[in-house]
Amino acid sequence: MLYEGVIRKMQTELGSPIQYFLVFENDFINMNQVLNRKLKIEFIKYQCLGTGKNEPIYRQGFCKSYFFESAAAGDWIMKPELSKAHLDIEDRDLEYEKRVQLQPHIVYLANSSNVKVGVTRKSQVPTRWIDQGAHEAIEIVEVPNRYLAGITEVALKAHVSDKTSWQKMLKNDLEDVDLIEWRQKLKSYVPEEVADYFIESNGETHLDFPVLQYPEKVKSVNLEKIPKHSGILKGIKGQYLIFEDSTVFNVRAHEGYYVGIDIN
Repeated sequence: MLYEGVIRKMQTELGSPIQYFLVFENDFINMNQVLNRKLKIEFIKYQCLGTGKNEPIYRQGFCKSYFFESAAAGDWIMKPELSKAHLDIEDRDLEYEKRVQLQPHIVYLANSSNVKVGVTRKSQVPTRWIDQGAHEAIEIVEVPNRYLAGITEVALKAHVSDKTSWQKMLKNDLEDVDLIEWRQKLKSYVPEEVADYFIESNGETHLDFPVLQYPEKVKSVNLEKIPKHSGILKGIKGQYLIFEDSTVFNVRAHEGYYVGIDIN
């Protein structure tokens, strides 16, 4: 069965296991149903997610010009502490920035390869945790805007990592930890202006990924270097496809790539 379209990050549905969908303009693939089947992926052209043009992808599925012009790629995306919409200060497009920044945000702890702190919009829970391949996660604070979440993350990452080892995550090289205990340890480091938003009443969320076989070593697929890849799909974790030969395909890293996918 042949599919064709531009790659965007897989959509997910919480379940046991999590359901994954690769969605194209006029079709979609339930990736869970492709497990144990041969998947062929072929790079055809670029298609910038912002302009739709066939131009090399720079970052986040965008071509270089769009990345440096679009409000959807402002510095505050990766560094929430730089958010200024709450001050009515524009970065690239104040209307867009207010729409995204001035809504409830969560600062959380997630455990995928190690315990890490992160920030996401409340509407993106638990999607953000799924995308990171976290097998357990918990909220620390819920704040009304992105700036407060950002300064909280900055304060906490002096005491806990803000990075994930994607190789360890994919190998399932992890240990269960008590995230409630971790949250309590970090409570005193939450900035004073955020202290009233601290969450103490909720428990951990546990996530179950559809993986039949974890790789012992991981080798990343890059369609720009080798435009065709095929293999038996053995698992899906985070935004990665895991193949029988221990190669892994990072869907997020290939956003904006127009591909053909053949399933046998």
